[in-house]
Amino acid sequence: MLRLHGLRHESFEKEGEIAVWAAANGHSLTHTNLWDGENLPDLDTFDFLVVMGGPMNIHEEDRFPWLAEEKRFLKASVEAGKLVIGVCLGAQLLCDVLGGAVTQNRHREIGWHQVQAGPDAAKSRVFSALPQAYEAFHWHGDTFSIPPGALWTAKSEACAHQAFSACGDRVVGLQFHLETNAESLAALATGCADEITVDPVQWPYVQSAASMAARPERLAALRGLLDKILDSMAALG
Repeated sequence: MLRLHGLRHESFEKEGEIAVWAAANGHSLTHTNLWDGENLPDLDTFDFLVVMGGPMNIHEEDRFPWLAEEKRFLKASVEAGKLVIGVCLGAQLLCDVLGGAVTQNRHREIGWHQVQAGPDAAKSRVFSALPQAYEAFHWHGDTFSIPPGALWTAKSEACAHQAFSACGDRVVGLQFHLETNAESLAALATGCADEITVDPVQWPYVQSAASMAARPERLAALRGLLDKILDSMAALG
């Protein structure tokens, strides 16, 4: 059994289908609500760290002082050889502690958009299990560089750097959301409603809330992709 621990940056961005995967495979899952002032765990209390998304960016330490402590914690977790997966903001934080850069993306990417395998995907045991192209759910305005020594494992039309793998696949960053289910999609669409600006000219990669919620069968496909990534990472544990 693996001991998973989630880091939450906002009340409406939880582990979603990662929690379902953990329960189905007999793993435990605890979490820290950083947004609510909870303390980070000791390194010896978990095996697999899940770093979730959030509406802030990684540079807003003045508004969210816990970001500085979290970055130190992530660095220590990586150095301790923990399994670590970062989603959206979580991936950007991992990029930062691994020596990469996080900047504003040219496009805001919100909704369902295709992802393609990156140039290094075949070199990763985690990402080589995924198709060459797949549809994923997105919600971001920033982007990350590929950290030094990491593999560039996914890309999209709107955002070149969609995923990376580092430390022998023990550390994975996903700009997109594979953990999304109907509940988490609705929560995100409500919590970040001010970011939904439907304007095909200015924001060509932003979809309406109704469009995002349509075709719920897409959520099941996400779960299949998520399982492949988590199963591959768990096998390293």
